[in-house]
Amino acid sequence: MLTKKRILLAEDEEHLLEAIKLNLELEGYKVSTANNGKKALQIFKEERFNLVILDVMMPEIDGFVVAETIRLENSEVPIMFLTAKNTNEDKISGLKKGADDYLTKPFNLEELILRVNNLVKRSLKGDDLKEFNSYKIGDKTIHFNSFELVNEDESITPLTKKETMLLKLLIERRNEAVSREQILETVWNYDVYPSTRTIDNFILTFRKYFEPDPKNPVYFHSIRGVGYKFTDNQH
Repeated sequence: MLTKKRILLAEDEEHLLEAIKLNLELEGYKVSTANNGKKALQIFKEERFNLVILDVMMPEIDGFVVAETIRLENSEVPIMFLTAKNTNEDKISGLKKGADDYLTKPFNLEELILRVNNLVKRSLKGDDLKEFNSYKIGDKTIHFNSFELVNEDESITPLTKKETMLLKLLIERRNEAVSREQILETVWNYDVYPSTRTIDNFILTFRKYFEPDPKNPVYFHSIRGVGYKFTDNQH
């Protein structure tokens, strides 16, 4: 049986809240609503969602703080801001808080639905990876939950959280080039701005871990001017 995709919608303007909820439900989504930031956080802790849509200017706790709080607990769930705050500074601030998308009011309903569909689709790709919490590259196995790399001789190499997140992203998008921007957004959440050299160093580390010959990589590739690619034709 197919379960409905779940969306948390936080908006303090009642008419708008009901209108968006109705249209999302017509698209087949199950929508939980909150009219202030405090309630949104309570609901988020109780249920599991494929997308969170937040207004910024809400009573109790504003949307930016809600997004930051969610990101401390969950780096996976897509977050979209839907707000009248429309300056570039507002947008940058929203993205730095960990949002994946930022749509300003007044908005086009069709555009909102398209963006929602895209973000939910992305969240489901992540779910595919979560279903198997380990992934084998050559004779080594990554365990995402315990941040460990188990070698063929059963010895364990500990991984940092950032290493694990970057591996997860590249494996999730295997055989595709992933841009530096995407890596920055997903792994670093815009809280610090790593230089290209920082990401390069992670890729060099991965080559040491996994490549039979790190100087001639078969798994982890740098794509000049674009980003990076993990290639694996065994999966």
